[in-house]
Amino acid sequence: MTDAGEGTTRSDATGQGGAPRDSGARRLRLVVAAVLALAIVLVAGVAVGRLSAPAPVVPGERSVEAGFSRDMQVHHEQAVEMAMAVRDRSDADDVRTIAYDIATAQSQQAGQMYAWLELWGDSQAPTEPTMTWMTRPTLDGSYGDHDHTAGAAPTDGSSAPSHTPGDPMPGLATPEQMAELRAADGVDAERLFLTLMIAHHRGGIEMAEAVLARSDDRQVGDFARGMIMTQESDIDAMEQMLAARA
Repeated sequence: MTDAGEGTTRSDATGQGGAPRDSGARRLRLVVAAVLALAIVLVAGVAVGRLSAPAPVVPGERSVEAGFSRDMQVHHEQAVEMAMAVRDRSDADDVRTIAYDIATAQSQQAGQMYAWLELWGDSQAPTEPTMTWMTRPTLDGSYGDHDHTAGAAPTDGSSAPSHTPGDPMPGLATPEQMAELRAADGVDAERLFLTLMIAHHRGGIEMAEAVLARSDDRQVGDFARGMIMTQESDIDAMEQMLAARA
């Protein structure tokens, strides 16, 4: 009786009792196979997508983006020089603070544009007269000559600032003005710095608007828009400082 009972129990485990276990194992193998198949499909899809996606366009040696990056570095370098000059010649906290902010921000931005040119494989030295890029057609093709009157402009290309190649950059201080700033002191230095830097910022904004009208590079566009916003804020602050010293 005991043997029969034990035999029945073993038969149940390997017969009727074994069926659910075998079925569960088969389901597990099917699930694993399905997951592996899905993973293969996803990997293949990503690979095909990458192969079929257009390669990113790198701005060339004579592109608007490269020209802007070279010229704006020079423009920024003068702003840093002016800012550091007035910090040595003024005890006014407001002027010294904004001068430090300008020097810090524009040094960082100049480094960023230097890095772009390195990444793009473009030379740091200009390959054509300065500001030539600013005579190039706008994105909508509505303007490309350099007889157009420069000035504030929308960023849709309908009335973009232009420039004559080789002429001084917009807002750039002359060597005589820089010498005058270095020779000034106290309130005279502050007034001269504020006057020159307001004009310098306005010229920088004009250049930023010009690249926005001519480039669809997202990185350069974000940079130019951020620069415009910062420098417009600086101009408002500096105009108030200048009025207080009238």
